[in-house]
Amino acid sequence: VTGSVGPAGSIGPAGSFGPAGSFGPAGLGWLLAQHHFTRYKNFDGDPGARVLLSAEPAAITETIRLAEATALVRDLVNTPAADMGPAELSDAVTEVAKAFGAALHLIKGEALLDENFPAVHAVGRAASRPPRLIDMTWGDASHPKLTLIGKGITFDSGGLNIKSGAGMAAMKKDMGGAAHALALARLVMQANLPVRLRLIIPAAENSISGDAMRPGDILATRAGKTIEVTNTDAEGRLVLCDALTFVQKNFKPARIVDLATLTGAMMIALGSEHGGVFSNSDDLANDLLDAGRQAGDKLWRFPLAPEYDKLLDSPIADMKNIGPRFAGSITAAQFLQRFIENDTPWAHCDIAGMVWADKPGATWDKGATGYGVRLLDQFVRNTVEG
Repeated sequence: VTGSVGPAGSIGPAGSFGPAGSFGPAGLGWLLAQHHFTRYKNFDGDPGARVLLSAEPAAITETIRLAEATALVRDLVNTPAADMGPAELSDAVTEVAKAFGAALHLIKGEALLDENFPAVHAVGRAASRPPRLIDMTWGDASHPKLTLIGKGITFDSGGLNIKSGAGMAAMKKDMGGAAHALALARLVMQANLPVRLRLIIPAAENSISGDAMRPGDILATRAGKTIEVTNTDAEGRLVLCDALTFVQKNFKPARIVDLATLTGAMMIALGSEHGGVFSNSDDLANDLLDAGRQAGDKLWRFPLAPEYDKLLDSPIADMKNIGPRFAGSITAAQFLQRFIENDTPWAHCDIAGMVWADKPGATWDKGATGYGVRLLDQFVRNTVEG
């Protein structure tokens, strides 16, 4: 198997498949082991010939698709913010949309205010590269609706609540939710699954300038709710809240899944071993957990409860954008739940600890992992079959 994968990487070298053995997970692991991020540094290794034998030829094509989707995530997340701003993220979605005949609508810069995305605009207005809302639609309108929302913060300085140097070092990964959502959308379209797909990516760079949002500012949102900004480093939930309102008002999806590298608190809670999932629906949460077990991408469910939600109450606005230090990933999810209407089944996947590998004994190079592609692909397939 040889070929270009994503904007910079490749999967290779050649592979031949015969009548013995099993391709499946072993084949996927083999393919992913061949992937290298080569945009800025050539790969000098010579791994030699590789031969994999399989009695399951039907599994080969699907396994290659999963490997390509994972490589796409890795390449997008590994690309430094200088070369992966809101415009470049938009270009990556445009390339996928054109390949599968999907409709694409982009709202950029000051037009976000005209189109009523004030929170997305507020987060990205300080950057030299304007924020944007990326909206892709594909599939027969009569099919069941699947909506994916990916956090697309292409770099997070923390804003005026600036991060430390160490805390900022890997913040190119903060668009990992968007990369995963795009890769899953690509898999859905490749397989021509009978769904009406909507992909929403609010893309922005959380930067610092004289126009940056300030602690104490009160922000408007698309939902008409007001937010007291108590920490400018809690910006991902701000772009997501406008996106959540948009898809519910305009698309009325049967289910919503949002993906985000949302909180450092999730990394403290689960490290780099599980992703966190929050949901207002036991059925949806269980479907995601089951898919994770099937695919080998681990998830752990966290609670939502009024006792946590009240920690976001503000004396001067409808809510604050961040709660106290403890239970930070839970209060972040509670913030998002405030924008879910009519009990629409919704799940929030906080994958902050999983999109990036930097630990002893990791089975991949330091950098983006592509965690979650298999999980979400399995989830969508199970949903369609059901």
